[in-house]
Amino acid sequence: MKPSEACPCGTGKSYAECCGQRHFSPKNEMSPEALMRSRYSAYVLKLEDYLLATWHPSTRPSELDLPADPTKWLGLEVRRSQQQDENHATVEFVARYRIAGRGHRLHEISRFVREDGCWFYLDGDIDPA
Repeated sequence: MKPSEACPCGTGKSYAECCGQRHFSPKNEMSPEALMRSRYSAYVLKLEDYLLATWHPSTRPSELDLPADPTKWLGLEVRRSQQQDENHATVEFVARYRIAGRGHRLHEISRFVREDGCWFYLDGDIDPA
């Protein structure tokens, strides 16, 4: 992706001004919503190392195998971002994607936890009621 192209996360900023900063400067302080957006962009760009580094160790998979994943991500809508306390937050989003020409939606309420000043993706509830 060219740095001047629109960021996949949908903020309207260029990739260089938005998630590109986070992907290549992981020490960059960010909110839970910004982390969620950067993780969405990492899925679009298949940045497995970034996704694993921002996933909490207690729930992190050993690998993702993104090069073999046929998903084509189409767009992100953040519905709600809420911080419960200093170290816990949730972000509700809907991501649209296509697999083998068929459209799908991922609706999730993601949980984030802060440790040593950094936010990590913990887990999420898919298709919440």
